[in-house]
Amino acid sequence: MKFTIVTRKINLKEKGLTEQRVKEYVEKKLGKLDKFFKEESDARVVIGTIKDEEYIEASIFASGMIYRAEEADEDILTAIDKLVDVIERQIRKNKTRLEKKIKRDATLDSKLISGASYTEGEDESEFEIAKRKRFTVKPMHEEEAILQMNLLGHNFFVFKNVETEEMNVVYKRKDGKYAIIESVDG
Repeated sequence: MKFTIVTRKINLKEKGLTEQRVKEYVEKKLGKLDKFFKEESDARVVIGTIKDEEYIEASIFASGMIYRAEEADEDILTAIDKLVDVIERQIRKNKTRLEKKIKRDATLDSKLISGASYTEGEDESEFEIAKRKRFTVKPMHEEEAILQMNLLGHNFFVFKNVETEEMNVVYKRKDGKYAIIESVDG
């Protein structure tokens, strides 16, 4: 696993730790997750302090999927352990779903080849779409999109960015700040 580790506003010396020790601990713990991936994965980790608690957020890019989690605790090593547990649960849960989908697709292919009939809804989807919305996307600035999201009481808002003319999503983070998702061709 390739690591990019960034530290922000963190004072480890008070707790008898060094930045190097924490980075080694992160690499050791997250590195154990490599066993789940066929290809080499990339991990981006941010470690910092918010409101007297140490926090860690990690995004792992592997096998075409992104696994992300963030945890906070008074002890950074405990937060790291919690984060690894969360990501491992995500991997296991999605691994099972992916295996089910592969089996379901293989079954469908074999039925189509053999001429057996297939009816829609034969397989039970774990992702039930309860509602579908259509709306006109208005070009606006990021600040206007945040205002509109807050006025609607939503936790995200889709808009067309006036400056880039691209589709963007603004959302409110757990720390109360806002984030923008921009599409990138890839």
